[in-house]
Amino acid sequence: MVDPTGIMAAGKVANVGSNPTYGDDETAGDSETMATMRSRLQMAMAAYSDSREDELDDLRFMAGSPDNQWQWPADVLSTRGSVQGQTINARPCLTINKLPQHVRQVTNEQRQNRPSGKVIPVDDNADVEVAAILDGMVKHIEYISDADIAYDTACDNQVTYGEGYIRLLTDYCREDSFDQDIKIGRVRNAFSVYMDPTIQDPCGADAQYCFITQDMTKEEYEQLFPDASPISSIMSQGVGDESISAWLDEDTVRIAEYFYFKTKPGTLHLYPDNVSAFAGTPEDKQLKAQFGKSIKTRKVNRKQVMWMKTNGFDVLDEREWPGKYIPVVRVVGNEFEVSGQIYVSGLVRNAKDAQRMYNYWTSQEAEMLALAPKAPFIGYGGQFEGYENQWKTANTTNWPYLEVNPDVTDGAGGVLPLPMRAPPPLPQTGLIQAKQGADEDIKSATGQYNASLGMQGNERSGRAITAREKQGDVGTYHYVDNLARAIRHVTRQLVDMIPKIYDTQRVARIIGLDGEVSMVKINPEQEQPVNTIKDQNGGTIEKIYNPNVGTYDVMVTTGPGYMTKRQEALDAMSTILQSNPQLWSVAGDLFIKNMDWPGAQEMAERFKKILDPKVLQTDEKSPEMAAAQQQIQALTQELQQSSTILENVKDSVAQQEVQIKGFEAEIRAYDAETKRIAAVQNSMTPDQIQDIVMGTMHAAMDMGDLVPPSQPQPGNFGMDQQQEQEQPGRPLETPDQFEQPGGPPETSDQFEQPENLPPPPPAPEGPMQ
Repeated sequence: MVDPTGIMAAGKVANVGSNPTYGDDETAGDSETMATMRSRLQMAMAAYSDSREDELDDLRFMAGSPDNQWQWPADVLSTRGSVQGQTINARPCLTINKLPQHVRQVTNEQRQNRPSGKVIPVDDNADVEVAAILDGMVKHIEYISDADIAYDTACDNQVTYGEGYIRLLTDYCREDSFDQDIKIGRVRNAFSVYMDPTIQDPCGADAQYCFITQDMTKEEYEQLFPDASPISSIMSQGVGDESISAWLDEDTVRIAEYFYFKTKPGTLHLYPDNVSAFAGTPEDKQLKAQFGKSIKTRKVNRKQVMWMKTNGFDVLDEREWPGKYIPVVRVVGNEFEVSGQIYVSGLVRNAKDAQRMYNYWTSQEAEMLALAPKAPFIGYGGQFEGYENQWKTANTTNWPYLEVNPDVTDGAGGVLPLPMRAPPPLPQTGLIQAKQGADEDIKSATGQYNASLGMQGNERSGRAITAREKQGDVGTYHYVDNLARAIRHVTRQLVDMIPKIYDTQRVARIIGLDGEVSMVKINPEQEQPVNTIKDQNGGTIEKIYNPNVGTYDVMVTTGPGYMTKRQEALDAMSTILQSNPQLWSVAGDLFIKNMDWPGAQEMAERFKKILDPKVLQTDEKSPEMAAAQQQIQALTQELQQSSTILENVKDSVAQQEVQIKGFEAEIRAYDAETKRIAAVQNSMTPDQIQDIVMGTMHAAMDMGDLVPPSQPQPGNFGMDQQQEQEQPGRPLETPDQFEQPGGPPETSDQFEQPENLPPPPPAPEGPMQ
């Protein structure tokens, strides 16, 4: 469409900026968004303006020194300082700044007892092991970010003038990688942050927008953003707009990071098993194919955090923020809302007048003593005659001696006393009391008294001193508590962002409470929170975790760090072992383990090997565990008995198998001999056969293959010793006595026939040769 007058272009520039690169984009060129952004910044600046003037004065007062004299009001300095460049009549303006000590009492206590977040599982799908992994990942993020600097800076600003801020960032791990890391950033200048003034949460968790501003020179702006609108174009489009002064002045340009929520309407479907999904998503299509129609449906406004970098009229950059919170966390000191106006303050605000009075009374004391005349010498007239020069210079010269003339004028011949110096001028008692009163007022205003400041009191025992210090800490504990809330919110945001940033399979580093570093595998695609991979023997090879499964929350703990607790444990154990050396044989390895010198851990492991095994056993067992162990012991005994019976059965079967094999061998030998006899039977007479058989039997007896009843041998023809002992007189039967047609032949010697032997083959029919 032709625009010959340029009115449409001018209107577009006024709404979204003159840069066509950004103005033509659908999201970047949203005129309503830009107008809302400028309006919000104006509202936030107006809401914080009065309070921040006082906060800035608190910061200057805290940083006051004898060089800058920021603790003295300007009107007082004009009357006490030099007049027309002449300092002869100037009065002293001393600065004895006692406030940093009181501020450091709070901030250094926080450094010694740092609050730390702890991840805990919430629902049934969450896992304790995954919570521990998330906890270790949070500590790794704090380590790589130098988060202690961000926390300490926020705490210093909070205690000094009432508000500090912590921010979260994302960045790529390396230049050649697409993997990202989360960082915790420091906000040194809290006055550059303008958060939604309608928040109710002290940490700003419910904020709808937040600005982080930065002023830069025009030359730096044009160098960093060459594609953005020129300064002249921004100034021309802001003519008549009062908000232009918030973005441009004569020398600088303001660049703001703007966090806000973009709302999109959506429909939420509920399916069986309490499963929900938004309409149009792949999950919703899958559930609809599985269950059909949804159970319930409701309209929702889906909120997405957006990040924009702008100069007030151009969108220099814009993208979605992966978290569900605005990544700026507020750390507040004292907060008041008076007539709809927000006022925040720190430790310095109420102590400023007491500190001014202390400076004034100290200066007054110094002035009084400086202007007081020096103490003169007092003597009688005539005593200094001839020695006037020495007495006139006695205050400035170190004379080895001073002489006087004795003047006897009392009429009684007595010598008058020697000259004496008048007493020097002393500070007035009221002035000293006023100075002490100002000092006590500083302690009252800050809530810290002598015990909190390390001054000696009437307490003598360590317990009494500790109790008095705790009483003093109560007055400033809300600062530490507010910082703990802020760190909890930071940790909650990290837990929310970790599954979204660590969205690919990767190996992540975690840090334990003791500082030990380990590596874990993350797989966001697996269904279970923990996948344990085991070998063939059931041993664990590795574990793979998915932080996307389950819901987790954060609690915060405040106390000494791990190293401080370790040192305290070492001191306590040292005292106990000194008074009870016999405890070395019980807890010596634990004592050595808490030491920090090289080789302490190796020595603790070696010392542990020489301890009594009973000491290392844990006797504390639950009733369920004790009952289970009793059942295991009973089952073990039954198993041992069954194993013994089985072994006995195996031995018996083996013996029977040996006996059967021997019996079978004897049968085969007898059968062979019978067949040989049958083969030659046709050519032999019965007497000859009988002689052969008898000879064979006697040979077997001589070789031990066949024994008579008087020498029983187990396993001989299947008979055992007990059977032979029960029939000691039973004669042996010869093989010819086995069942044959016609009965056994009659012989002079009868042998016992073995049992269970097969009968010999029948004699051939017909006449013998």
